[in-house]
Amino acid sequence: MEVLKRGLVLLMVFMVFQRGEGQLFENFYRGTCPNLEMIVKQVVSIKFSQTFVTIPATLRLFFHDCFVEGCDASVMIASPNGDAEKDAQDNLSLAGDGFDTVIKAKQAVEIQCPGIVSCADILALAARDVVVLAGGPSWEVELGRRDGLVSQASKVAGNLPDPEFNLVQLNTIFAKNNLTQFDMIALSGAHTLGFSHCNRFSNRLYSSSSSVVDPSLDPNYAQQLMQACPQNVDPSIAINMDPETPRTFDNVYYQNLVSGKGLFTSDEVLFSDPASQPTVRDFASNPGNFNGAFITAMRKLGRVGVKTGNEGEIRTDCTKFNS
Repeated sequence: MEVLKRGLVLLMVFMVFQRGEGQLFENFYRGTCPNLEMIVKQVVSIKFSQTFVTIPATLRLFFHDCFVEGCDASVMIASPNGDAEKDAQDNLSLAGDGFDTVIKAKQAVEIQCPGIVSCADILALAARDVVVLAGGPSWEVELGRRDGLVSQASKVAGNLPDPEFNLVQLNTIFAKNNLTQFDMIALSGAHTLGFSHCNRFSNRLYSSSSSVVDPSLDPNYAQQLMQACPQNVDPSIAINMDPETPRTFDNVYYQNLVSGKGLFTSDEVLFSDPASQPTVRDFASNPGNFNGAFITAMRKLGRVGVKTGNEGEIRTDCTKFNS
């Protein structure tokens, strides 16, 4: 009996330790907000029917949130002083439709389940839902995140990948978040959706030290980009990340890389570097392999830096901390 008691105590200690590491669970709100996923999906669908930008904006918002303070909706905070996470230079290009999607979903959830569901969990669900709406795979989203209590613009720099990164730099910044090179290549597939502003890749077309276009660019694609983004162009002009199927979540992004049609240096390097090229070729040829890898990587991304248990809070309004 004494041995059994000691065994039970050790098991309880182990379970507490495991939860302390930030455990998330599928169906976390089964008993407290059973209609949660249906509510979020409905709001996301309505928002999507109003503008396609909802899809890439929401997916990108999730990524930018998780890589800074962890997946805690800190990117949602609005500051009257312009010093919150969303105000950082690297986040100024985040489209407002992503924020609006989460805010509207939270408002709808609050009507049925007040004070129960975090903005962080709603963002994670919305990120899954927009992938599905674009024709991509679905997956069970792990839940139980709480909203963070810190949102500072000064903490963003150096925590997000740069469009000029090489493979080593990409691997380094993803590894900080317990994501492998394989995960990184899979998550880069999100660039099959959405757009980028000209100033994010113009260095590949116009160099102050040379008139030569980046040789890794397909010449015809380079000409298309130069027509859309002439020198000294309005930086607000946007170009589709995927020139072939920009509104469909598919593996064409990887086919584009093989063809020299990666928009960023950090896209094309995935094919040009021998260390990552085999994975790109595999994803380009096997959509099922890409979808499976993307699901695994998104679930791993969703665990980055999460607050659980008594950490953080459940915000009433996603744009401000509870007072």
